[in-house]
Amino acid sequence: MKRRRIKVGSNHVRDSKNNVTNQLILRFQQMLSDGILTPGTKLPPERELATHFNVARSSLRQALKVLEIMGVITQKIGDGSYLNQDASSVLRVPMEFLFLLDDTSIEELAELRFIIEPALAAKAAERATSSDIKLLRQSITDLENSEGDRVKMVASDLLFHRTIFQASGNRLTGRLFHTIHRAMLDMINVTSQLVDLAHTVAFHKPILKAIERRDSELASRLMREHIEDAANLSSHGRELERERTLREHLATSQIGLRKNKRTAGLSPVKGRKKLVH
Repeated sequence: MKRRRIKVGSNHVRDSKNNVTNQLILRFQQMLSDGILTPGTKLPPERELATHFNVARSSLRQALKVLEIMGVITQKIGDGSYLNQDASSVLRVPMEFLFLLDDTSIEELAELRFIIEPALAAKAAERATSSDIKLLRQSITDLENSEGDRVKMVASDLLFHRTIFQASGNRLTGRLFHTIHRAMLDMINVTSQLVDLAHTVAFHKPILKAIERRDSELASRLMREHIEDAANLSSHGRELERERTLREHLATSQIGLRKNKRTAGLSPVKGRKKLVH
């Protein structure tokens, strides 16, 4: 397995779009409450939204992608973005659950994913609709075309897993995804920095094929292997982060010691009188 030597722990993907995303969510909440928006409503074109929120269209697209992953909207190529039928319930979830699940450990998340995602993949193989399979294919295509674009890479990876939750046909698992998606985002953000793009694609494609062939047993097994690999990568990432933190601490300590020694060498010694010539 080819691993990248890269700094772990960057929050760039999350921080670069959270302000715009939060702004959109708050606005959608208000418009739903006022009856201006209803489930199924088509949103204005990107240009109008960008002008309304006074943001760049690139930032708006990233925010819309996050809202799609959350299940708030559906983006239809060549048509536009639509507010989903269950958008109201999703938007009622407190913001701290959507964006601030920092107390969820990687171990806890990996354990939960081990418990549910293989079973969800099996159900997806039994119940996935043609729309679900089309979305899975699109997520893989987007992932393959995301080289050099971290936002698109992470969003495409997360979309694949969200679609598995959705394709299981159980609405409660969809709610669960909305609760843990931030923690999953953090996990994917770490693992995506440790392996090449092809590494993730090599897991997603066989899972999709198993679902297309309606092979629930194979889909479950492949998903378990995928989650196990992600958990191992996360552990490796944490080790790298601890090593980096320790090196930085030691380097800072050594600089402090050298400064103290120089300061001590320049300071006059107490009790010693200056010589008078």
